[in-house]
Amino acid sequence: MKKVLVITYYFPPSGGAGVQRWLKMMKFLPEFGVEPIVLTVDEKYASYPQVDLSLLNDVPANLTVYRTKSKEILSVYKKVSPNNEVPYGGFANEPQPNLFQKVARFIRGNFFLPDPRRGWNRYAYKKACQIIEEENISTVITTSPPHSTQLVGLKLKKKYPTITWIADLRDPWTEIYYNKDLYQTSWAKNKNLRYERSVLANANHIITVSEDCARLFSNKVVATLPITVLPNGYDPDDFANPTPVSNHGKKVLSYVGVFSPQYPMDVLVEGLKQIADVWSDKLLLRFVGVVCNEAKQLLATLPYTIEYVDYVPHAKAIDYMCAADVLLLCIPDIPNNQGILTGKLFEYLAAQKNILLLGPKEGAAATIIEKCQTGSCCAYSATQVASFLDATLQADTTISSTNYQQYSRRYAAQRLAQMIHAV
Repeated sequence: MKKVLVITYYFPPSGGAGVQRWLKMMKFLPEFGVEPIVLTVDEKYASYPQVDLSLLNDVPANLTVYRTKSKEILSVYKKVSPNNEVPYGGFANEPQPNLFQKVARFIRGNFFLPDPRRGWNRYAYKKACQIIEEENISTVITTSPPHSTQLVGLKLKKKYPTITWIADLRDPWTEIYYNKDLYQTSWAKNKNLRYERSVLANANHIITVSEDCARLFSNKVVATLPITVLPNGYDPDDFANPTPVSNHGKKVLSYVGVFSPQYPMDVLVEGLKQIADVWSDKLLLRFVGVVCNEAKQLLATLPYTIEYVDYVPHAKAIDYMCAADVLLLCIPDIPNNQGILTGKLFEYLAAQKNILLLGPKEGAAATIIEKCQTGSCCAYSATQVASFLDATLQADTTISSTNYQQYSRRYAAQRLAQMIHAV
């Protein structure tokens, strides 16, 4: 059994889709000869946007988990912010920024690089050195966001040149869609880019979630980048016995997760208006999670019943997915969005419901949905949204393709284990 140290900021009791990738890896990696050891932040010192205590039940009983303290500016921000919350990705839980929030974003984007969770790094680095030496670790994996975690791997690689360092980048770095809301100066942008390039140039291997993300990262370095695309996935056990959810006798269009201001809600609203004469009293719009105020204001103009469900534990989120007739997936209409591949897509696939994608036609998400024969990419066209919804809801179709099964978490863990043994 090969021991591997995995350094991840987000781990139970942190909630959110990003936690699932490595939580599930821990479940399946031992089957393939890899014993993971986790280094994460102590929840008492963490600045999680979401907490899901139920995920602690999914942590394998025999998994060794080390937790360290941290010292982060976001903990101060939470105390003084108007809503007493840590910002979500894309600032979905913040309305149009007031002066306080604009100043806070400027400070975050220019003085806390790559991100404000860098305060964990010195504690993580010190503990990682101890684990490496005591456990005789030869392979270290760092996973991000937060991308500051990758700087821990970079520092470890400099101290221990013979270790194998695998950097898992689940999202773009300098091209992440909400960077434009941080009011970054040219100096800050260049510094962040230097961090990114240094990680890419020094890691022994890069993992990312889509081919387009791989292209973005490969373009940052001159040398050939050893990179593997390892998409997110789903755990079949999570979908074995979903609990029924009442749909109040209506068809249901559901969105599950964080809905950010950058998402194309105007397209969805216009498409829904086009079919309102037929569906306004037959269709329930259900949003499970955090929805930005801008989206709620637009939705309020629609003649549909709208249900907002606050953030729920992961198992309950799956219940809502399985109860829907159509599941909504959104990708911001921004440059370099083809590689955005949220982990939620794969759980949508496992729910075997029709998926309405608002995103690029040539993107990774659209390709997977087409391959799995489970919905349609409507680009950013309200007319296509209306046409797809009307036809799908009228036909009451079921998904019969099993192509989605190639995205099981177990298969991903097997591929990762093969890489670990090979590298």
